[in-house]
Amino acid sequence: MGAQIRVYRQKIASTTSMRKMFKAMELIATSRIGKARARVAASLPYANAITRAVSAVSSSSEIDHPLTTEPAQVRRAAVLVLTADRGQAGAYSASILKRAESLAELLREEGKEVATYLVGRKGQAYFDFRNRDYARVWTGGTDSPDFATAQEISKVLLEAFAERYEDGGVDEIHVVYTQFKSMVVQEPTVVRLLPLEVVEENAADAKDLLPLYEFEPEPEQVLDALLPRYIESRIFAAMLQSAASELASRQRAMKNAGDNATDLIKKYTRLRNTARQAEITQELTEIIAGADALNA
Repeated sequence: MGAQIRVYRQKIASTTSMRKMFKAMELIATSRIGKARARVAASLPYANAITRAVSAVSSSSEIDHPLTTEPAQVRRAAVLVLTADRGQAGAYSASILKRAESLAELLREEGKEVATYLVGRKGQAYFDFRNRDYARVWTGGTDSPDFATAQEISKVLLEAFAERYEDGGVDEIHVVYTQFKSMVVQEPTVVRLLPLEVVEENAADAKDLLPLYEFEPEPEQVLDALLPRYIESRIFAAMLQSAASELASRQRAMKNAGDNATDLIKKYTRLRNTARQAEITQELTEIIAGADALNA
């Protein structure tokens, strides 16, 4: 009986230690989510402005630009998947990988090859475990992305888009990321970056702004300068959205883990007390039986 009590004490001690770790990680995620949301909000003015500019150039002039023209045949598509570097964030990475798998399956059904580009160690581990190929991976700082990484990703993807299919190039580019809607809602989202699909949320209609723009030099040269920066801003915005979603998921997962640890501690404490009472009852029974034997 004493051994059983020691087992429960060890379980209580280990679960208490884990609860402290869960609580610390919850507090860290909670303290960082505010900054992540502020970065998302701060990125919107620039993203909206460059989107309006690209929309104006694309809509006001009939130009044949490789980044805005639908190819006659799409044979290979690039898919950029944004996952997390670390775990303990609930189903965050699993959800985005599942969404990426659905997209890849759909593209293959359409007769397209898929070239996968990964951001985050969780995505890399997922593909490595299954011995599946990927074109490139970026790791480090998924919960606090920097613009230099977004520029590097954009450069690699644009170079692949500019190459011929026979040389390993791609005909379209998709991004799979997690859109941050609120602290309790984060939604896996797919966006096609190229050929260009201009999407701007909560912005005025681009057509109303077209008279404000005069292009100098020619629209083609303006697009050559604007589109790389537009792609960079879209990728960086997706990285910021994913970072906020990752922190929100981790905060929620750690809170649930801490609550479960508290429930386990209560359960083990109750079992330990029950075992102790049984041990005391047994000892009293033995003492009374011994005293009765002596009296007899």
